[in-house]
Amino acid sequence: MKLVVFGLTISSSWGNGHATLWRGLCRSLARLGHQVVFFERDVPYYAGARDCDHCPGGRLVLYPAWDDIAPLAAAEIREADVTIVTSYCPDTLEATRLAVEAGRGLRVFYDLDTPVTLARIENGQEVGYIGERGLADFDLVLSFTGGATLQTLQTRLGAKRVAPLYGHVDPAVHRPVAPQAHYAAGLSYLGTYSEDRQAALEELLVVPARRRPHQRFLIAGAQYPADFPWSSNIYFVRHLPPSEHPAFFSSSRLTLNVTRASMAAAGWCPSGRLFEAAACQTAVLSDAWPGIEEFFTPGAEILITASCRDTLDALDREDAEIARIARAARERVLDEHTSDHRARELCGYLGALGPASTPELMEA
Repeated sequence: MKLVVFGLTISSSWGNGHATLWRGLCRSLARLGHQVVFFERDVPYYAGARDCDHCPGGRLVLYPAWDDIAPLAAAEIREADVTIVTSYCPDTLEATRLAVEAGRGLRVFYDLDTPVTLARIENGQEVGYIGERGLADFDLVLSFTGGATLQTLQTRLGAKRVAPLYGHVDPAVHRPVAPQAHYAAGLSYLGTYSEDRQAALEELLVVPARRRPHQRFLIAGAQYPADFPWSSNIYFVRHLPPSEHPAFFSSSRLTLNVTRASMAAAGWCPSGRLFEAAACQTAVLSDAWPGIEEFFTPGAEILITASCRDTLDALDREDAEIARIARAARERVLDEHTSDHRARELCGYLGALGPASTPELMEA
């Protein structure tokens, strides 16, 4: 198949997790014999922090404005078996119109931020990547989040068919490596600053750091404000490119996963970072959300925290126990949550969309 994607970014992981996911998925699709053309608007904030200059296994088209690329986009869509447009793509509406008018293949929308999308719509806020017709023009809507959000995409936005396409990891990129002293931490956290994660991050990492002043804690990510409540034993990495993620995770005794409030409320929302850490054989300490047990078994493959006390209890566990949990998590990821798994799932969904295909909800 030839797949044409209009996405937020694949070239820069600064401030978002979309890029890393797309790189792994495109690489896996190429291994299966498919061709991907990825259109990305060339914006200054990603251009200034670009850590990839190509689409792995495919072709990257960077463009300054939609009018500059519309003829080429039309030509690519006419030849495509599948056109995919995504949440937060700055030209989703234009790309959708073009796919409807010029496309001969399947039209797919991939929402990598489904609970955020639905929460904004419910609150009457503008969602720039959802047009007046909702999602009715797409043959398939993919969601980064499962559970009840799948049905809501149908009832609220008119999606015809919906399926989950969860986060994943490329184990050739994220794997155990030698620890690095500058990333060493009893507990680490990798994530872009988000206001709706802040309260949980303070309770689950900042307050425990104050209670354990002789232990080293580490936060890495973009957009942290000047008034963040740092303490002397919390160290900071402003931007961590994907090439450094394995060293970051492999240098942590435990790493924390904190989910955005809207996504945690919806459930079935494993982040790409969660799979990355597990693939690096690092034990994960995560907030709880509905459905987490379908991805990792609590207590055996992942540790759960809801309070400062839970975090401190996790830090007090024996090294051997933490190592067993880390090994079990890596095995689970390699068995179920790699980019190759997701690429095959995507191809299965698309293959089911023949002329006689009528299912409204596809199960992974």
